[in-house]
Amino acid sequence: MTLASPQPHHKAKALRPNAVRPAKALCSECGLCDTSYIHYVKDACAFINQQIGDLEAETHGRRRDLSQSDDLYFGVHQQMVVARKQEPIEGAQWTGIVSSVAIEMLNRGLVEGVVCVQNSADDRFQPKPVIARTPEEVLAARVNKPTLSPNLSVLDLVEQSGMKRLLVIGVGCQIQALRAVEKRLGLEKLYVLGTPCVDNVTRAGLQKFLDTTSRSPETVVAYEFMQDFRVHFKHEDGSEETVPFFGLKTNQLKDVFAPSCMSCFDYVNSLADLVVGYMGAPFGWQWLVVRNQRGQELLDVVQDQLKTQPVMSQGDRKAAVQQSIPAYDKGVTLPMWAAKLMGVVIEKIGPKGLEYGRFSIDSHFTRNYLYLRRNYPDKFEQQVPDYAKKIVEQYKLPPE
Repeated sequence: MTLASPQPHHKAKALRPNAVRPAKALCSECGLCDTSYIHYVKDACAFINQQIGDLEAETHGRRRDLSQSDDLYFGVHQQMVVARKQEPIEGAQWTGIVSSVAIEMLNRGLVEGVVCVQNSADDRFQPKPVIARTPEEVLAARVNKPTLSPNLSVLDLVEQSGMKRLLVIGVGCQIQALRAVEKRLGLEKLYVLGTPCVDNVTRAGLQKFLDTTSRSPETVVAYEFMQDFRVHFKHEDGSEETVPFFGLKTNQLKDVFAPSCMSCFDYVNSLADLVVGYMGAPFGWQWLVVRNQRGQELLDVVQDQLKTQPVMSQGDRKAAVQQSIPAYDKGVTLPMWAAKLMGVVIEKIGPKGLEYGRFSIDSHFTRNYLYLRRNYPDKFEQQVPDYAKKIVEQYKLPPE
């Protein structure tokens, strides 16, 4: 975003590391409170002041059209496409599209720095937000960190550096806070590359998930919940392990996800310029959503490195979503043989492409709607966007 009229930044003292955050239990640890921008947190925080509709209009030039299915589900966009790199980056989460965009933006001088997340020296899953200035520093950030990450904690460093053109990579709650303060960053140009995000955990929560799900939790280097209804784990030796969704120990994992993630309705990162994820693509491909002209500029720098194909949609998600509501609510866990069988059947006849994306959104939105209604009834009306209410209305929920 070109920021023609920057606003003054009224600095405040950042909170101490162990201080209670303004969002309290719903804090997603986005990092804003770790900076002098904490002054704006009551307006900017996604869990104190949910304002996706207003920020969509400001960022993209319009709000999403709730009467149009793709807008309703996937947000404001100019185009959606499916892609993968012709020559994948070694060690990337998938083929390395996100890293490639960031590297090209730096190499072409379109930005001076990239806010991304490396890992700490002693823990592969402990996030370490940085401002990368070289391709090597970007590549050191490849692979998702599936834990709460304070990406915005580097905002004061952006100001101190004097840089004027910046690319920020982040997830929905981080980007909503960023959009709320971007005019105060002193930038001439801001690009935002977002990833879809759901069900993050604390580092302790991640360890519990790995310990209860993987055959070798100490060697996992990356994992993802994928379109084939399996969790895919990558291990240090290059091997891959898959576990069917329906075989997860839901009764043990039901409370492992962060309360912020259980109260979030921005799975698709509505306020990013370009979104790169897997949820609306066939297995083995990535789903790219261009939301505005800046998003098109981000895609353009890697277009010649990609294989692309049109988005597709197949199957019907609604019965599967309706069945998942009580199953999750009651913490049902199937025997592994039954879970594998169900996974095979659903993979063959279940939703694919954009319909899989809608399945994932529906199942998480209905779950989060119930969680918020039960645990934070005073926040319910303000926290649930209109588009989420419209999506949830399609299903029969347990009585209050």
